[in-house]
Amino acid sequence: MLITISKDELYKRLGDIQNIAEKKTTIPILSNFVLDVSREKSTVYATDLEMAIREPIEVTQVERAGVVCLPAKKIFEIAREASGDIVIEGDDTSWVKMRSGKSSYRIAALNPDEYPHWPSLDDNTGLTIEPEKLMDMLERTIYCAGENDPRYALNGILFHVIGSDKRIVLVGTDGHRLSVVYSGMEMDIGDREIKAIVPRKAVIELRRLIAAEDEAIRFEIAKNHIRFLLGQKEFLTKLIEGTYPNYEQVIPANNNKSVLMDREEFIRTLRRVSVIGKEKSRVVKVDVEAGQMSVFATDPELGEAQDGLKIQYGGDSITLGFNSRYVLEAVSSMKSQNVIMQLLDTLTPTLLLEEGNDDYKCVLMPMRI
Repeated sequence: MLITISKDELYKRLGDIQNIAEKKTTIPILSNFVLDVSREKSTVYATDLEMAIREPIEVTQVERAGVVCLPAKKIFEIAREASGDIVIEGDDTSWVKMRSGKSSYRIAALNPDEYPHWPSLDDNTGLTIEPEKLMDMLERTIYCAGENDPRYALNGILFHVIGSDKRIVLVGTDGHRLSVVYSGMEMDIGDREIKAIVPRKAVIELRRLIAAEDEAIRFEIAKNHIRFLLGQKEFLTKLIEGTYPNYEQVIPANNNKSVLMDREEFIRTLRRVSVIGKEKSRVVKVDVEAGQMSVFATDPELGEAQDGLKIQYGGDSITLGFNSRYVLEAVSSMKSQNVIMQLLDTLTPTLLLEEGNDDYKCVLMPMRI
């Protein structure tokens, strides 16, 4: 291989793979990436065996095509500090020379034939969605997904595609709270129904990649993988095996006490009160009565806090306990001026809704106080 490449182009492409090329791994080759150069098309490819990304890279000059496997972090740092175009030269799989201006490097390389291959997707179902719609759905569910939960299926976002309704549903839950967002979508899969659990780590990376896209995104769901086509980039991740909870059964249907309040004022009240409170439980007590909500927090070592806000409510008084962080994350993910809190009693899950929008629902388990 003997090529010349812009430092900005190399830096940009390697920036996309930094979160996937493993920095601390028991398999050394996974901290590397593959640069595959031909006269027709050149690509960079990285994987951590759970996720993979492949995208084209523009090479300024190709004197000799070839394939090399190089350390992702170090080449990224070289590209960042380089003073100009970078020349990459290698005639074997052990060492690669790099030059930029007066700087030169000799970098240890690995055999690209030993790098994990891009998985093939058989019997996949392809769908198309607008990037802003997918981003919005991910933002509204990722905060509820579990982290290192022993119930492994909870450590991801459920993609539920319902062909008969031409609808896609994304769901996140950690067992204490749940968020569900619905969206209509053009699809031609008949009455089929597809469920795929996308790992939380992959969703976080996907959000970052989507942010740079303005064209429709195609995604393909296979038995064990899901692949997203983002412009010329390909992002692939393994799916989580297991059965996701029946989210429709978790959403309360009989909560007959409805509280309407200003979303921003509710957020400010919660933040002021939650300054005082036990760090681990973050519990706040909420008293709801006609026209008024009072919020309390107590910490035996720090003291107490109390605040309140006006609400629209005419039912019987009720007192509940919540994890303040869970409430804040749910309400902060909403966009309407007013939010609705639907209650039944002190132990039944609470339902949070945007005023005028039935396509986004948040369920919170109350805490004992």
